[in-house]
Amino acid sequence: MIELTGVTKRFDGKKQVTALNTVNLQIAKGEMVSLVGPSGSGKSTLLNLIGGLDKPTTGEIALDGAVLSGLSDDALTKLRRDKIGFIFQFFNLLPTLNCLENVSLPLHLRGWKKAQIDERANELLALVGLGKRLDHLPEELSGGERQRVAIARALSVYPPILLADEPTGNLDSATGVEILGLIRDLHQRLETTVLIVTHDKAVAESCPRQIALKDGVVVQDRRV
Repeated sequence: MIELTGVTKRFDGKKQVTALNTVNLQIAKGEMVSLVGPSGSGKSTLLNLIGGLDKPTTGEIALDGAVLSGLSDDALTKLRRDKIGFIFQFFNLLPTLNCLENVSLPLHLRGWKKAQIDERANELLALVGLGKRLDHLPEELSGGERQRVAIARALSVYPPILLADEPTGNLDSATGVEILGLIRDLHQRLETTVLIVTHDKAVAESCPRQIALKDGVVVQDRRV
């Protein structure tokens, strides 16, 4: 499902920085994997490359058999839209849209009919336990509820790949456990391939496979 071959990422400035150095990695369909390491180890850079938000300096990345470097900008946009769901630490919900509208937005961008959009958005919000909060704005929700809306939005097209960047990092510990449980449950129900970047040891150890980065290099890859 996800394959990296010799992936290196350098950033040029006053001093060149190598964020990732010759990373080789394979993640199979349906795996749930945590990506850990100290700040500056290259975790978020790796997630952005896999998500097609940035391009490697050298090496190849393939998602579901499609080599990203061989795709046009339009094709890459379509792949992100149809095959990847993103969950971020700070929710990134539109403050003027209610829950239903935030979850519906990706479906409008795909050109779905309104009846289909409403059905899917209602279904997903019910799935994350917010079926009775459809018309609430983000400011009217708790942090955990906002993250649930963000998860529902990320899953709006039932993407085969879910990328989560510190999904519990902006939450208290109890709510973080709740959100992690929700991601695990959705992973099992939908058989989505999940990659979670985290500093939280408990989150990392809850995943069947743990990958550790240090100085842009994979230093550990183990299954539990």
